[in-house]
Amino acid sequence: MHANPSTTEQDVNVADATERNWVDRYAPRPLRPWLRLARLDRPIGFWLLLLPCWWSVGLAEVKLNQPYPSPWLLFLFAAGALLMRAAGCAYNDYIDRDYDARTARGASRPIPAGQIRPISALIFTVLCSLAGLAVLLQFNSFTIKLGAASLLLVAIYPFMKRFTNWPQLILGLAFNWGALVGWSAATGSIGIPALLLYAGSVLWTIGYDTIYAHQDREDDLMLGLRSTAIRFGENTMTWVGSFYAGAIVLWLLAGFLAGTHLIFFLAIVLASLQMAWQVTTLDTRDGANCLRRFRSNRDVGMVIFLGLVADMAISRMAGLS
Repeated sequence: MHANPSTTEQDVNVADATERNWVDRYAPRPLRPWLRLARLDRPIGFWLLLLPCWWSVGLAEVKLNQPYPSPWLLFLFAAGALLMRAAGCAYNDYIDRDYDARTARGASRPIPAGQIRPISALIFTVLCSLAGLAVLLQFNSFTIKLGAASLLLVAIYPFMKRFTNWPQLILGLAFNWGALVGWSAATGSIGIPALLLYAGSVLWTIGYDTIYAHQDREDDLMLGLRSTAIRFGENTMTWVGSFYAGAIVLWLLAGFLAGTHLIFFLAIVLASLQMAWQVTTLDTRDGANCLRRFRSNRDVGMVIFLGLVADMAISRMAGLS
């Protein structure tokens, strides 16, 4: 694998990367195109992929009367999320390379920018996937099979915006598979709390990715692509608010059935206030506004996870579990 030698601008950052991110500031210059391909200059996707996994592990450990989530499982999911997001982003960029080249934001990505050849991106995808498989093989046999089942959704997602107004639904189904896998990694099976957590997380993803997709709405219309941002249009705030409300209800039910206590529920309420801020202050005509609210969903996820950990610890000290 190598970057395109004909490219003279190897150090041009990606349009929607965080200003002065660590890749553009500190990474060795030859590695920067590959790190950008893996989206390591834009880590929000890693967090949004990882946190439902961590929630699920935590809820399963609550059900098993454990005082805290397994550090080993949390580590494995962090490694797996990093590798599989890198693989998924490289694959997605390979599939979308011709479309990306025709849009303002997409043209700065490594493949259309000429920093990485398409075939090299495919090799990168395979290598990251194999490393992700090595992580998956550390789990129990049921979890290995369950994790592998997500690959179909991952494979078809990049094509969905060509055929349906709901590609965000497919993204949600694929991106939150860890809400099922985390539970099965801890218990060896699937439980109702995991299914509720998964369903709520899918609604969450449809909401936040609709906000994100408004950045590309005009370009997508020009290219004949589809999205929920286009589908919802001026009614986006209502739709996103409804999806977020549904997510909150399902997460509360998941926690209740798993056996969580007051602190977890308070964390969900705090997260719901942040989600309400996103909706009520959203300006779909302002790309920077949309990007900031999209990125803020990491805070939603961290509040829920830290609330879950605190709930487990304090409940154990109080003799409630």
